[in-house]
Amino acid sequence: MTTPHLTRSHPMRLRRTPALAVAAAALLLPLALVPRADAAPTAKGTSHRNVSVCATAGPGRAGCLAIRRDAIDTAGQVVHQSRTAAAAAAPSGLAPADIQSAYKLPAATTATPAGPTVAIVDAYDDPKAEADLAVYRKQYGLPACTTANGCFRKVNQNGGTTPPKANGGWAQEISLDLDMASAACPSCKILLVEASSASFANLGTAVNRAATLGAKAISNSYGGSDSSASSAYDHPGIAVVASTGDAGYGVESPASYQTVVAVGGTSLKKSSTTRGWTETAWSGAGSGCSTINTKPSWQTSVTACSRKANADVSAVADPNTGVAVYDSYAYQGVSGWLVFGGTSASAPIIGSVYALSGRTSGYPASYTWSHASALNDVTSGSNGSCSTTIWCTARSGWDGPTGLGTPNGLTAF
Repeated sequence: MTTPHLTRSHPMRLRRTPALAVAAAALLLPLALVPRADAAPTAKGTSHRNVSVCATAGPGRAGCLAIRRDAIDTAGQVVHQSRTAAAAAAPSGLAPADIQSAYKLPAATTATPAGPTVAIVDAYDDPKAEADLAVYRKQYGLPACTTANGCFRKVNQNGGTTPPKANGGWAQEISLDLDMASAACPSCKILLVEASSASFANLGTAVNRAATLGAKAISNSYGGSDSSASSAYDHPGIAVVASTGDAGYGVESPASYQTVVAVGGTSLKKSSTTRGWTETAWSGAGSGCSTINTKPSWQTSVTACSRKANADVSAVADPNTGVAVYDSYAYQGVSGWLVFGGTSASAPIIGSVYALSGRTSGYPASYTWSHASALNDVTSGSNGSCSTTIWCTARSGWDGPTGLGTPNGLTAF
């Protein structure tokens, strides 16, 4: 099983070599997870810690980019929300109505989802994916999305029904992805493709499988070190989106591939503004200039980078303003209603928006870059300090952490 690690107040995540990972896992298993240095006390005397549920990936592999926000009591134990939808009238975290309000997205339009297909590609199996999705959607009054009604389908990377081995961290990632696709597009069908492992070879096979099974958008909430682009992520006519990373300034793949829509992250809060929401760059959002991959023709305004620049667009990713997720796998002893962030949250939201728009001919990022004025421009916040501030600090127009901005309806997609 993948060993968890904690995010720190510094935007870079803890990193260790594969050789050290096994030893670290043995040391961590009997211990309680340590809160972040910036854990904030609440009115009830509890604090919070943000836990990255997948370890940093080694060469040729990807790590999921989900960050779980745990409430911790004064004894250092996780404070669980109710594990049943019936008892949890108001789970913590942003709900589908919040996502739809913040980004001007339509609510469910049909009793049975019949819209375009959003594919979720992840590694390993979540054996409770469909059941947990049902709990989430019932809690928020979304139409059922099941195998029986033709809305939900789960396959392995070869298109078969025999799942790969299960993994608790990736199972929580899968729950986050399915719930965010449901929140952003409750009328969309959902295809879950589970790769046999977190290797880029297997994940690429899963992406190709999603493309052959009719997906209009393919969401990839994972990343590894900047690497040469793979043809597995090159599917004109399909919006292939990927998370930019949760470690602040620094480039990750597959978001750095020129054929992929790189999705950064924001902090999203309700406000008294006309929009009703404010957004700033999230401190963990990945950004930067690839040293390897070709610059897409539509990124003409990014003069500071001669190759692919991350990000293109963004959505909520800050676990401190995180989203509600239901997961019953009981990974790390935590299950039920949870709060998540990371650019793993923003990628499926953006993928679903592309699917909703129906404008996915050619490379959809090109359309977005030519309609940037229709986005919510994020102009404050940063993900660290850079010698060239555009890579780390939000500003008017394009910037590294938030790209061109966040959805303001479907016009830019």
